[in-house]
Amino acid sequence: MVSPFALAAERLPRWFVGGVAAFAVAAIPLAAVMAQPASSSFTIAATGQGFSSLQAAVDAVGDGDAAILIAPGIHEQCAIQRSGRIEYRAQEPGRTVLNGTICEGKAALVLRGKAARVTGLTFTNMRVPEKNGAGIRLENGTLDVSQSWFRDSEQGILTVNGKQSRITIDKSTFTRLGTCEGRGGCAHSIYIGDYGELVVTRSRFEEGRGGHYVKSRASRNTISDNSFDDTGGRGTNYMIDLPSGGAGSITGNWFVQGKDKENWSTLIAVGAEGAKYSSDGLVIEGNDARLAPGITRQPVFVADWTGDRLAIGRNALGPNLKPFETR
Repeated sequence: MVSPFALAAERLPRWFVGGVAAFAVAAIPLAAVMAQPASSSFTIAATGQGFSSLQAAVDAVGDGDAAILIAPGIHEQCAIQRSGRIEYRAQEPGRTVLNGTICEGKAALVLRGKAARVTGLTFTNMRVPEKNGAGIRLENGTLDVSQSWFRDSEQGILTVNGKQSRITIDKSTFTRLGTCEGRGGCAHSIYIGDYGELVVTRSRFEEGRGGHYVKSRASRNTISDNSFDDTGGRGTNYMIDLPSGGAGSITGNWFVQGKDKENWSTLIAVGAEGAKYSSDGLVIEGNDARLAPGITRQPVFVADWTGDRLAIGRNALGPNLKPFETR
């Protein structure tokens, strides 16, 4: 049977369909990614200085500002950024893979510098005993992610709490992420702590393996023009969870809820764990949401635990989806 996402794709904006097609990294198997000589794998763009170790390149930048070019290939390496402003840039987006190697028991990239940018990288097979292994663990500074792919891991992006910085994610894909097997609770495709502001645009979330697709405790969230395809999900929960409330907007997204759910009661949850931040004026409009074929249950599109004045506009909802419920 044709996925409802495929049927709906013809109505997506041209930039959205083209962007997904242009960044179809899922079609490139790891075996097809050719390895490069280790001595040339990590290069500081401004100087041409090459390193065989990603950590050595990061350490060479120190407290400076630089882009590290990462050669095509499967790199079983990780790095900790302790200072500076660094861009981690794939020389060939979709063919540069950080695979399976974790630093500090956390992630492939542990970021606690002033700022980081990740462009065109693929993160795969990130797992740790605590069941929250991530492609990126953000502990300080701003983060900008674009044209990157996070797949087959316990978590895509995870942050700490207690920061007031901005995270932006654009034109990226999150595939087969999440798990609720850990003793500390569920891992999610994206789990943003109390970090300031989250912006997610023109990205795709698909085939979750537990938890939520986007969970954010940030005080402000802008989640726009993304696709959430849960038809291949297993044991998943909400599409978007704002457990602490928060302002911002959820607009222009496409949602399909699949059959295999741990919690199917709502697609978007606001304030389910106590409203630390006001959700007055949170805009939710212009979204398209439906259930996968054959589903007869009746979930709610938006469930609100806050009692705040949400600004819910017009959304295109398929059969059996109730628009709103106060809990």
